[in-house]
Amino acid sequence: MSDVSFFFAGGGTGGHIYPLLSIAEQVQARCPEARIHFLHSTRSVDQRVFEKIPFQRTPLPATGLSFHPVKFLRFASTFHQSFVQAKRLLSASSHPVVIGAGGFVAAPVCRAGSKLGIPVALVNVDLLPGRANKLSARWADEIFVQFEESKDCFKGSRATLSVVGCPLRSSFDHPDREKALADLALDRDKKVLLITGASSGSMRINEAVCHLLPQLAQFADRWQIVHLTGLDNYQMVRNRYEGAGISHKVLDYYDHMADLFAATDLLVGRSGAVSVAEYAVAGVPSICMPYPHHKDRHQYFNADKLVQADAAVIVDDVPDLQDRSEWLWEELADLMTHDERRREMSAACKEVARPGAAAAIADRLLTLVGPAQPTTGV
Repeated sequence: MSDVSFFFAGGGTGGHIYPLLSIAEQVQARCPEARIHFLHSTRSVDQRVFEKIPFQRTPLPATGLSFHPVKFLRFASTFHQSFVQAKRLLSASSHPVVIGAGGFVAAPVCRAGSKLGIPVALVNVDLLPGRANKLSARWADEIFVQFEESKDCFKGSRATLSVVGCPLRSSFDHPDREKALADLALDRDKKVLLITGASSGSMRINEAVCHLLPQLAQFADRWQIVHLTGLDNYQMVRNRYEGAGISHKVLDYYDHMADLFAATDLLVGRSGAVSVAEYAVAGVPSICMPYPHHKDRHQYFNADKLVQADAAVIVDDVPDLQDRSEWLWEELADLMTHDERRREMSAACKEVARPGAAAAIADRLLTLVGPAQPTTGV
């Protein structure tokens, strides 16, 4: 299978990149000679992720869909440009397969694959598919979803649907808690409260936690904070922590999240589909603050899968900082105080966790290009 090429399309957020990287990792483990090529957006988050990734890659000019007249014209123009560029790349490759994971980059690549008669697979990790995946589904041969409920959203598609879970990096199979503790110089005798807004950070979560630093100081004898701010908020958050009465580590980003989750006793974060899957597989009790401005409220539905299992609680990201902070404090104070409740939430994560999704998808992709001779996966 040395002449097989896998084109992974997605970007704009970590949630559209990391599942693809997970699958590519498994494909490479099974078929080391296969060519792997990523098609991604020009956003800074894509550049940051891919600068440390060895796979070949090509940025595409695609932009998000908007029905504002001027923005729609830009969307149509960049969609066509990306479609032409993707079609050229696919046409020049032998035995190509396209794998899309949502976001405005994936759709033109999936369309190009379909036009050329190339196998097209779609990975949908949110409970409710976004616009790009709804569009891409018409060109897909295979659709892999994280949640059973998602199947109903693709009833009109000709594709084969499989519920496999969310593809996660192989580091989640063997996390190294000690590495994270050492890397971040954390106190092994104190519990870890992790604050994260996912790959891009969250200004609203950052604001609420910074507002609560005086109250959090009462837990200084038992707890410490690791706060991942995102690039844009790093300096502001770091300044707010000056003089804080609780041990802390403020970072803009951290690469080894599986290790950090293994060292975490409680977290506050968004509830994107990948994040929810990571919380569950890592067994971390979570306070989910869903992003409130998606029209379909898909982060609420993602978080609710954890809440139904008693593995998480939801705090609404309400506009008023005082209200948001007070609500968050009620949950933080309770969970930081009660060790047994956190242990129960951690155990409940197993009801939601679905490890092995990346391996399952990789195995299926290899069947789309002919008889596979898989080796041991990572």
